[in-house]
Amino acid sequence: MGTVEGTFQGRTALVTGGSRGIGLAIARSLADRGARVVLTARKPEALEEAVTALGGPDVAVGVPGNAGDPGHRAEAVRTAVERFGSLDLLVGNVGINPVYGPMMELGLDSFRKILDTNVVGTLGLVQEAWRAWMAEHGGSVLVVASVAGLKASPGIAGYGVSKAALVNLVTQLAVELGPRVTVNAVAPAVVKTRFAGALYEGREEEAAAQYPVGRLGEPEDVGEAAAYLLGAGWVTGQTLVLDGGALSRGPA
Repeated sequence: MGTVEGTFQGRTALVTGGSRGIGLAIARSLADRGARVVLTARKPEALEEAVTALGGPDVAVGVPGNAGDPGHRAEAVRTAVERFGSLDLLVGNVGINPVYGPMMELGLDSFRKILDTNVVGTLGLVQEAWRAWMAEHGGSVLVVASVAGLKASPGIAGYGVSKAALVNLVTQLAVELGPRVTVNAVAPAVVKTRFAGALYEGREEEAAAQYPVGRLGEPEDVGEAAAYLLGAGWVTGQTLVLDGGALSRGPA
């Protein structure tokens, strides 16, 4: 695999939801290892800032748009191939959770929106990458799932169901796309990002107490794990839990 710095030299990565938080941390981890990176997000200004932070247009390029739009997904994939000459590493990081509360009160239209963005959109992204590059040239896919998809998650159960679907999607795709493409997932617990803020802000010490490692996750924790899985040629169909040991502890 070579040195850490050159692990992905000459390869191109596409990271959705890459302007901040976990997505940006994954993009930075790949760029630090030599990859050129295409980022997507809804806000052009945030993408411009992320591109600059990664080293500018020689290293990264942003494609603004909505992950639920098939045209946007196609444009992002096309940009990677046309701008940098390949699409070797694909990271599906987009996820929404627009509602909070019990499943029995979850509006079905809201649930459909969660599933469409988190699950259908992810599959659509992989299909685009497969048709445009990976079917012929191979590659690696990483999906950002969640520990919410591995256990009951009161208050965010609809989101959890969508993440559980992604865990199984990874298993299905690993078999279907092998041996040309490896497909894996990470399943983080609470990571200190804007997206997860409602789960720890104002009570971080209390929230961290449930983790044997004694702290919440940082985006960089996910970035390092993502780089490993994207470069691990004999690992596929797996979901790597990144939870500071919380699931190991079990009920209090």
